[in-house]
Parts: sequence; C-alpha cells; structure tokens
Amino acid sequence: MNTVTLNLDTILLTDEQFYQLCQNNREFNFETTANGELIIMPPVGGESGNREAELIIDLGLWNRQTALGYTFSSSTIFKLPNGAKRSPDAAWIRRERWEALTPEQRRKFPPIAPDFVIELRSATDDLQPLRDKMQEYMDAGVQLAWLINPQQQQVEIYRWGQPVEILNLPTELSGETLLPGFSLTLSAYL
Repeated sequence: MNTVTLNLDTILLTDEQFYQLCQNNREFNFETTANGELIIMPPVGGESGNREAELIIDLGLWNRQTALGYTFSSSTIFKLPNGAKRSPDAAWIRRERWEALTPEQRRKFPPIAPDFVIELRSATDDLQPLRDKMQEYMDAGVQLAWLINPQQQQVEIYRWGQPVEILNLPTELSGETLLPGFSLTLSAYL
C-alpha cells in the first residue's frame, strides 16, 4: 500500500476524533495537513524501520548524555500551530519547552512544534510531499530539520529563516548550536 491522502474539507475531525481514529487503527500512521487533508501511511518495511530506529538511537544517546531535552519517535504526533498533526521520523524538544506543557498536553498529541526533526525518505515516499512537510515544520517554528534522501544520496537541511541547503553524499551532519555536540554519521542512511 502506498500513502493515501483524503480531502476532508467538509468533514472536520476534532482532536479527540482524530486521536480515536489513530487508536482504533494502529496498523496505520495518520497525519493531517493544515488544510484538512487526512494522510494515511502504511507501516514502513524492514530497511526503513531499521534506519529510523538507528536515527532515534543516535539522537537519544546524545540526549541522554546531555539531558538538554526530550527525544521522540515516529509514533508521536505533534499538533502544530497551524492545526496540522504531524509525526516526524525522529524529533527533539528542548527540556524547558516540553516541561512547560501540562501533563494532559503531553499525554495525547502535544500542541507544540519540535525544535529539531528528521525525516527519512523511504522507497515509497514521493519527494515533494516530504519537502512540503519540511516547510510546514519550518513555518511552525522548528529550528533545524534534516530530510535524508537515500534514493538520491542527498540531505536537505532546513534552518529556520534560511534557504534550504542540499548536500550531495555528505558523510556527517552536525546538530549545530541547537544540539551541541550531536553529529550523525550518514553511512548507514545513504
């Protein structure tokens, strides 16, 4: 199954209805766009799942050592300021921002844009919807985002308020000042 996008412009799902849809259909991953489209994504295959897990491990180990924030997997859906509900492959939020949320806000779909996200293009992903999603993250206030594209052996780096930087066959990425000391070796991903 490929990703399916349904236009629900006349049917508005409340946050609770969307939450229940996700809970009742755990075999799928759901997102919504700001303009009311429901995106239904099938589970990823073994290769993509392994790559995603490695990303989360790398980010999580760095975070465990620095204790600067919180790391999230692709199972986490964030409610962005524009109303979209998105789930990056890996995400990170600064400690003080996460801890400012109420326990109720943390429990379901946190109403916060991560500070940092990683999207890993799988073999079935079309590139333009991923680029649109990355721009949506930037518009929501994400500070740094990486779109890792193994099919073209490229990484697109998105920085808040700056043009996109495209790197061909990079060997390593830096977390820059946002994630001090974090680097990702890309040999397993490209």
